[in-house]
Amino acid sequence: MPVDSPTKKLLIVDDSKVSRMLIRTHILAQRPEWIISEAVCGEDSIALVANDLPDYCTMDINMPGISGTDAAEQILAKHPSVKVVIFSANIQEAHQERARSLGTILVAKPVTEKSIALALAYLTNPK
Repeated sequence: MPVDSPTKKLLIVDDSKVSRMLIRTHILAQRPEWIISEAVCGEDSIALVANDLPDYCTMDINMPGISGTDAAEQILAKHPSVKVVIFSANIQEAHQERARSLGTILVAKPVTEKSIALALAYLTNPK
């Protein structure tokens, strides 16, 4: 890890406490300097982003209230600098296409070292 790497903020959005914990644990194992916050639904994530803009966001699709893709769309419309990764066990082509149309990627659950590596590669790519 580069010494001069600035501290980044990550928002983890998932209604599953276990998924949030797994994402947090895997990310902090590789990026211990990151500041991580959590939301349990799309509505909360939109409010949190407005109050404390993160650099990155991981977003589940299927949650109570609005879907993760709808929440991501609203966040990206107002805050295009946030890089979002969609995590979902539902990897149907329609969900993958929706993620691409938002300028994000869809990473398959369950949360594993491999899925976190894909998410980190996307999030930290300077493009």
